[in-house]
Amino acid sequence: MRAVWTDFGGVLTPPIQQDLETFCRRTGIPADAFRTAMAAVAEPFGGDLMAPLDTPLLSEDEWAARMNTRLAALGVDTDLTGFGERWFEGRETNEEWLGHLRALRDDGIFVGMLSNMPPAWDRHWRRMTPPEGLFDGLALSFQTGVRKPQRGMFEVAAGMAGVRPEECLLVDDIEANCAGAEAAGWQAIHFTDASAAAAELARRLPRRTGTGPAAV
Repeated sequence: MRAVWTDFGGVLTPPIQQDLETFCRRTGIPADAFRTAMAAVAEPFGGDLMAPLDTPLLSEDEWAARMNTRLAALGVDTDLTGFGERWFEGRETNEEWLGHLRALRDDGIFVGMLSNMPPAWDRHWRRMTPPEGLFDGLALSFQTGVRKPQRGMFEVAAGMAGVRPEECLLVDDIEANCAGAEAAGWQAIHFTDASAAAAELARRLPRRTGTGPAAV
């Protein structure tokens, strides 16, 4: 194994559902209504809740306007303009997992981030987890034009790392994304917590002395 690619949301952050509950408590939006509205907005685009935002098929402002309309129909009066700024407010970085990634990179493993990421969130995640000196490559859906679990996303990432698919490993909190990686010839670890993922990585990637690749 020569390249490890980590997801962002739910891996480098708390679980997505936890973040959603926190956001809804802070804004006073019922979580069930928020999920229902997201599903309704996503339905014309295939049903994946984040697909409208992270390819992107809608700008964040367009998505927020549609969400406002759907929530109003559910009796929730709110304005989600500037959603990304509010979504990332107070969001915590998984420092334990960052430490494991840094150790991998120090051992000479290519470390990248592979994420279905809306373009409007690019500055937010970079502020939260600065990539310089941490990631050797970034495969972000809004830049690649494909998204997990599509095969093309994994082909792009393997090309960035300059390795064969079987030399890549994805760490992701969504099982469908892990399955997509494996279908593309990768290995995958379904992330539940940093300690368990690190233990599985240690089993698959014997530690070796070396100097990591140059920073992004």
